[in-house]
Amino acid sequence: MKKTKKLLVLLLSLALLATAFTACKSNNGTTDGQGTAPTAEGTKTPAGTARTLNEIKESGKVIIGVFSDKKPFGYVDENGTYQGYDVYFGNRIAKDLGVEVEYVAVDPASRVEYLETAKVDIILANFTVTKERAEKVDFALPYMKVALGVVSPDSALITAPEQLNGKTLIIAKGTTAETYFTENYPDVKLLKFDQYADAYGALLDGRGDAFSTDNTEVLAWAIENKGFTVGIESLGSLDSIAPAVQKGNTELLTWLNDEIKALGEEKFFHANYAETLAPVYGDAASPDNLVVEGGVIE
Repeated sequence: MKKTKKLLVLLLSLALLATAFTACKSNNGTTDGQGTAPTAEGTKTPAGTARTLNEIKESGKVIIGVFSDKKPFGYVDENGTYQGYDVYFGNRIAKDLGVEVEYVAVDPASRVEYLETAKVDIILANFTVTKERAEKVDFALPYMKVALGVVSPDSALITAPEQLNGKTLIIAKGTTAETYFTENYPDVKLLKFDQYADAYGALLDGRGDAFSTDNTEVLAWAIENKGFTVGIESLGSLDSIAPAVQKGNTELLTWLNDEIKALGEEKFFHANYAETLAPVYGDAASPDNLVVEGGVIE
């Protein structure tokens, strides 16, 4: 009986040792169950921690968050390829980093969260710089300037924000339009959507009296959708659009700032405008009213 007990104790001890050895081995090669994963150097980076510039280069890929439904700035074409002003910029970033690019579709309300959780390295999704957002992410130098605009049906054109009191305004969640109308026009009923495509669908279906977002974007949409006009072309303050990285990712932020300055010397963003936006806007907009070169707003 005593021999049986000793044998059981010995077998149990061996089993425990085997389990510990397996766990230790697993920790050296994969995630360790504590939210960490090994980097290229073999050290562990906590989940949610942004990749450094060197880690991005060594991986051979930069991950950039863009819109998939905000034409002509970030959208997916009929071939399933990302296109637009932001994507044109993203392609150049990848080229100058010497890596491939992977685009990840984001919606307005998820942009901060995707950086905070390190789902992407950079956000290039018409990201307006605000004080509140700057407390959560780090913005690089601007590459575009913008104000709010309001598009509505020609049959009931909205030409002043006061005309929306008591009416329904369509907005996308997490945008500056949501903040602006909430703070300044509380009598306006806000119909909120996660996706821009759904918001425009609601406008086309007559579920709202107007839609507000960046003036550059509603102008492009109205050009392609007859029967709608941007009755309010500029609302609120003139804001800047900039890339963003996770808070504290100083190395990548510095690289982006240097990149934007260098691109400004070759008038890259005017070339971007000519390639991606001019075919949409035609004579309805001037590149100088939108483009920012070298990170300097004039």
